[in-house]
This record gives sequence, C-alpha cells and structure tokens, in this order.
Amino acid sequence: MPCRPTRRSARSGSGCWRPTAGEPPCGRCRAPCWSGGVQLDASPWRRYIALGDSFTEGLSDPDPARPGEFRGWADRLAEHLAAAVPDGDVEYANLAIRGRLLRQVVDEQVSVALDAKPDLVSLVAGGNDLMRPGSDPDELAAGLEAAVVRLRDAGADVLLATSVDTRNTPILRRVRGKIAVFNANIWSVADRTGAAVLDQWGAAWVQDFRLWDTDRIHMTDEGHRRMALAAAAALGLPGADGEDWRTPLPPQPPRAVRAALAEEAAWVRGFVAPWIGRRLRGRSSGDGRQAKRPVPLVLPRA
Repeated sequence: MPCRPTRRSARSGSGCWRPTAGEPPCGRCRAPCWSGGVQLDASPWRRYIALGDSFTEGLSDPDPARPGEFRGWADRLAEHLAAAVPDGDVEYANLAIRGRLLRQVVDEQVSVALDAKPDLVSLVAGGNDLMRPGSDPDELAAGLEAAVVRLRDAGADVLLATSVDTRNTPILRRVRGKIAVFNANIWSVADRTGAAVLDQWGAAWVQDFRLWDTDRIHMTDEGHRRMALAAAAALGLPGADGEDWRTPLPPQPPRAVRAALAEEAAWVRGFVAPWIGRRLRGRSSGDGRQAKRPVPLVLPRA
C-alpha cells in the first residue's frame, strides 16, 4: 500500500507522508513516520509543549537550578530536543500541574497549547482518574482522543504514554484492570491519529522500586532521566535508543519480611491516607498552583 498523499512530513527523511488526524499512519510503516522504529538524523521540532499532571510536572526530580521546583522527564526531553537540532532554537513550555484529572488537563491546557502553535505536544494524563472509584477507562480514552485530534488537526505531532503496570504495588494493583483497558485504548488512539507512544506498561525497568520515590507514585531523578530517554527513543531522536535507559539496576538482596511490612504501613500512613483525605474533602494537591513554565521559552543549547 503506498503512503498517503496528505501533508508532507518535515519529520521524516524517508519520504513517507504524515497522516492527518483521523487517518491511519502511512501504509509503509504503519506508524508515524518519525516514530515506530524510524530514527531521525536530527530533531525537526522547534516548539515543544508538555501537558499533564504531576508526572509531567516532574515531581520527585528536584531542579537544582530552581530551588523548590521540579525538573522531570519532560524538561529532560526538551533538553534532548534542543541538543538534537542542527541549528536554530528550540522553545519549550510545560503546562502540567499536579493532581489534575484528564478533563482538567484537556479543558485548561490544550487550548493554551494550541494558541502557542507548537509542532510537538506531549499529552500524558488519566492516572489520577484511574485511581478513583467509578472511573471509566473507555470514557477517559474518548476524551483523550478528542484532544489529540484537535492537536493533530492544528499541525502538531503528539506524544502519548501508557500508564505503568501496577501489578507489584499493593492497593494500586486493584486498578490494574482499568489501567490495562485505558492503555489498550491509548494504542488505538495512536493508531487512528498518528501519535507516538511512550510505553511505560511494557517497560521492565520501570518495575524496579528503586526508581520510584517513597510515595510510589512519582519517579526519582534517575527514573525521570530514563523516562526522558525512553520518550526520545519513541520519537526517534538520534542516539536515544542506544542509551542505557533499559539497563537494569544492580541486583539487591530481597527485603526481610518485617522490613517490607513496615514499609507498607509507612506508605499507607504517609501517602495513601492523606490522598484519601483530600478526596473526601474535595481537595487536590494542585489547588492554587500555576504551571511552572507557562509560555514557550528558548532552551539553552548544550
């Protein structure tokens, strides 16, 4: 099947055609021509905007240049983008705010991003919804797809992400089925819209508890570093797929049962109980917070 003669992709050196939203990816590679195993010679993106919740805000990855703020995988991905352009500047904005539900991300952040005319948008949301009783992963995916279509119709390439497999996390493993359904929808949305996907569910290294903060919700600085490289590889950035982000950490001896039980109890007291309390009060960890990088600013070149 020949590639579709739609909009020509500046993101592909292969001569493929970039699909418009609602059309399948090109018949040659069955994936966005700048992803799906195709490695670019250089980054074509010059204005990247990150949308989402605490994961994209970068919690648990302190920013040494900005005391009290966080860096995170999206900031690190933006740095990889800046390093991969042959010339010119790369601009970056991060509109993500902790605690946001998917509907809030779509309602509050997508229009702001579109006004800035980005050529690349990462849209990662839904995790906070999935942890709530009664949430419907199919409805969440429908709302996500509508936002992706808007972004693609405006000419932006889109990076999505599956959610992490919670099989090894007590309490959170109870929502594993909903997460799996949502993730299956993510792949379908990507297939229909030509979005790229950062696959957290299938990443074995993500299951190492040492890459997660004590809240078991947010990654450490090393976790965010690896996630940024995984995102760069999903986009086909040069050199990213050959980096060490898949390499397992050195093995550790198993934890003693008593120590493991003590850690579980501390986690419930320190993080689960406060989270439930906020839900009961109708509060969010992001109440009153503003985006850390609300407008696109030029990134320094490495």
